[in-house]
Amino acid sequence: MPKPRHENTSSCPVEATLNRIAGKWKGLIVLRLLGRTWRFNELRRSLPGCSQRMLTAQLRELETDGIVNRKLFPEVPPRVEYSLTNMGRDLEPTVRAMCEWGQVHVQGVKPDFDEVFARANDN
Repeated sequence: MPKPRHENTSSCPVEATLNRIAGKWKGLIVLRLLGRTWRFNELRRSLPGCSQRMLTAQLRELETDGIVNRKLFPEVPPRVEYSLTNMGRDLEPTVRAMCEWGQVHVQGVKPDFDEVFARANDN
């Protein structure tokens, strides 16, 4: 496993978690990868507004932190697939809790986790 990007300089578990998953796109990437393995371009198309450069950077950080697995197939053209590691799968309750919090505290947010999860993995 690659060396994590952040040395744990705090004993606060919230800070340690946020150091790994904070970022505009990381939560949405994890949400999608909870459903299945995705190829890079289909993941990019599922995230309107996320540039190729930003998606690449976010995926690299998640991979370095041991949350995402990147599998490169030696083909022409190269094929790359992304999936969650076991540690990444352990984020499901966190993502579910974020969804539930949004339903309660963010005006206009209605769908529950199962609906959001299904929509995120429709592609």
